[in-house]
Amino acid sequence: MAKLIYGVITSLDGYIEDEAGRFDWAEPDEEVHAFVNDLERPVGTYLYGRRMYETMVYWETADTLADHPLEHDFAAIWQGADKVVYSTTLESVSSHRTRIERTFEPETVRRLKTTANADLSVGGPGLAAAAITAGLVDECHLFVTPVLVGGGKRAFPDVVFVNLELMDEHPFRNGTVYLRYAIESLSGAAPIP
Repeated sequence: MAKLIYGVITSLDGYIEDEAGRFDWAEPDEEVHAFVNDLERPVGTYLYGRRMYETMVYWETADTLADHPLEHDFAAIWQGADKVVYSTTLESVSSHRTRIERTFEPETVRRLKTTANADLSVGGPGLAAAAITAGLVDECHLFVTPVLVGGGKRAFPDVVFVNLELMDEHPFRNGTVYLRYAIESLSGAAPIP
């Protein structure tokens, strides 16, 4: 069975974007970017909310815009995977191999995991929270950047208590640290007090 992985670049204090909506502080350097590319290579399907899809759709044409081998490589990885966008407002998509689903149905994702030939990735904290709450996420891949932003959009909304097992870690020269966790158990779907 394929795994569902929540991958995220976060500040040390747990935010994916600051209070102004900026995330330029999270841009990976070449070493981190190459590592991310290798992690993403086996992903066969990306699950996104609308906002995350609108950010990631850049990669549909990045190979024609960017003049960097790592960006070309990631663009090819992204373009080669299927994309499912969960949105009630998005009317059309601007990337190949992409479909819109109006609602997030845990049972549909569960079936997708059992029939997929490659791992799935969930992007965006809101959709990831729904997937974690439904017991669908198998692993979390965090890239913790050496910055404190003080507020903004949290990488992990307060939705559940989850036990994690550290499976791997990798420090980078720029101070970023990769942490790979397996989800051991989910203890209810109530907000954390």
